[in-house]
Amino acid sequence: MHSLNAPQREAVLYTQGPLLVLAGAGSGKTRVITEKIAHLIASGQREARHIAAITFTNKSAKEMKERVARRVKGDAAEGLTISTFHALGLRFLQQEAGRAGLKRGFSVFDPDDQMAIVKDLMPAGTRPDVLERLRGLVSRAKNEALTPEQAMERAMSAVEREAANLYAKYQQRLAAFNAVDFDDLIRLPVQLLEADPDFAAGWRERIRYLLVDECQDTNGAQYRLLKALAGPRGSFTCVGDDDQSIYAWRGAQPENLNLLARDYPELRIIKLEQNYRCGQRILRLANTLIAHNPHEHLKTLWSDQREGDRIRVWRCENSEHEADRVAAEIDYLSKAKDIPYGEFAVLFRGNHQSRPLEKALQLLRIPYHLTGGTAFLERAEVKDALAWLRLVANPDDDAAFLRAVASPARGIGGTSLARLAELARQHQLSLDGAARQMSVLKQLQPRIAAALGEFAGIIDRLRDDAERLPAKDLVMALAERSGMLEAFRATSKDKAGYERRKANLEELAGWFDGPKSSVGDLAAQMMLLSHADRGEPGNAVRLMSLHASKGLEFRAVFLVGLEDGTLPHEASLEEGRLEEERRLLYVGITRAKEHLVLSHSLETRRWGETVRLTPSRFLDELPQGDLLRDGADPEAEAASRKARGRAHLAAMAALFEESK
Repeated sequence: MHSLNAPQREAVLYTQGPLLVLAGAGSGKTRVITEKIAHLIASGQREARHIAAITFTNKSAKEMKERVARRVKGDAAEGLTISTFHALGLRFLQQEAGRAGLKRGFSVFDPDDQMAIVKDLMPAGTRPDVLERLRGLVSRAKNEALTPEQAMERAMSAVEREAANLYAKYQQRLAAFNAVDFDDLIRLPVQLLEADPDFAAGWRERIRYLLVDECQDTNGAQYRLLKALAGPRGSFTCVGDDDQSIYAWRGAQPENLNLLARDYPELRIIKLEQNYRCGQRILRLANTLIAHNPHEHLKTLWSDQREGDRIRVWRCENSEHEADRVAAEIDYLSKAKDIPYGEFAVLFRGNHQSRPLEKALQLLRIPYHLTGGTAFLERAEVKDALAWLRLVANPDDDAAFLRAVASPARGIGGTSLARLAELARQHQLSLDGAARQMSVLKQLQPRIAAALGEFAGIIDRLRDDAERLPAKDLVMALAERSGMLEAFRATSKDKAGYERRKANLEELAGWFDGPKSSVGDLAAQMMLLSHADRGEPGNAVRLMSLHASKGLEFRAVFLVGLEDGTLPHEASLEEGRLEEERRLLYVGITRAKEHLVLSHSLETRRWGETVRLTPSRFLDELPQGDLLRDGADPEAEAASRKARGRAHLAAMAALFEESK
């Protein structure tokens, strides 16, 4: 702890009441949280089993666990909870399933499952955008921890009333499936805790100290969960930064930081303002930009890193020209400054901006990784295996049944499944239950009835396997019994394709290292993993959206597409919502440690026409003395172009030699 600065040490040692740590970008907030956990345990103030730390990604939770393990001796950290909000909610519901109206082994539905229910409940032919809007309104009501009845009471328009109606039917369908969705993992614990003070007090005895990371990203329901678990005594440390709140589109409410002071009058506030990441000039850019936003708690980041060169602002002809300049500069810096490719990031407002960048990097043979590509858990064979596991654990999971029965295909088409679903509703059975009823099967074509009977037999054998096999072995058992591996052999173009899909299932099996009886719980936990939880992409340039870059840092950062209509986004300009767009650029700037380039294009092509673009208004909010705009210093630019030109020609010559 001796290496902590004074505010960090104060934040670690203060345990007398509620605490808010305002942690600026690069100020060491994760270290403060892990040191505080270690201090609470080592000082004997709290046993590890009574401490819970909440993060926003499983990847962050894993990193925090590893740091705590290095700081705490022996088994003193045993029983410590470090998880995401949703994982904590899942654990809560698994322990309190009966109180929540659930049976053990309930399923967690992902967005695809949710949309399938919404589509089924709405009239045939409802437009996809209408379905998505209604699903979003249902999700918003849940994120405010509202019941369907409360959502109807608050409805102010016809579409909100339609969404509240849908919400009620949607919940009935989830109950029939013995399932919850992601939003329920927070909403249900909040409603149970708020409804019964004695029950809430019991949970506060289990969790006697709470630490919450990225508090500015909490939505209404998450904030209420925090309050319900912390209770009136406020034994918590919340860490956040209102300047890095960039998730309003998914319900984040940065004003929750201000609510803490209202709900806990004795709240102590400690500011972490020393930045350990950025050069002074980069930090000055960030501070000047974000000062244009209103602040409840003003803070000014400072750094003792070197000043650094002036920040270049590129004026490019179009996105292709911009991409070529980015690729050439990465090629130059990687060689001239010996910067590994993995220390470069190219950040943009939307993923569609990656296409010309990928082409330019490919041309120079520069390895890159596009964040937001097909995630491991979104691969078809992985989702299929998870559906089988969900169905093995929960016979009422109709969404899992529909995916599993079609993966691999066994000659049961959509019309037959619709008929099965109709008969299941008539008999008040799940699809799995209906597939086992002779009275139901007799009303189907003999070929379909036989296929369903065979499918039910496979599920039965896998349920027997689940009683005796470790969960990781069950994954490969189902891959064999279900016919997946055989289907891979038949449908893969070559042996490599088969091996790749099989390897994905083997990797999934490796994730299941829990006890053999917890296959249902493990399948549910798998549903909570996100893009942010994948492993590192290795030594490759990172292409990613500004939203995805939060929490990361790189030696060299390129911010592209800085035009009005892109950043700030067109919708934000029309609606006057510039504060979050400004925070988004602030987050991008503060990812850079040494080198930062800001670029914009003069024109683009839209619907076959050339459209002139206006540089982002945010560029004029930056300290102009710290910028080096194209054309401002012709002599320096000429020397720079000469050096980079030589490097580019050398790279192209090397490629030519390789191609001989």
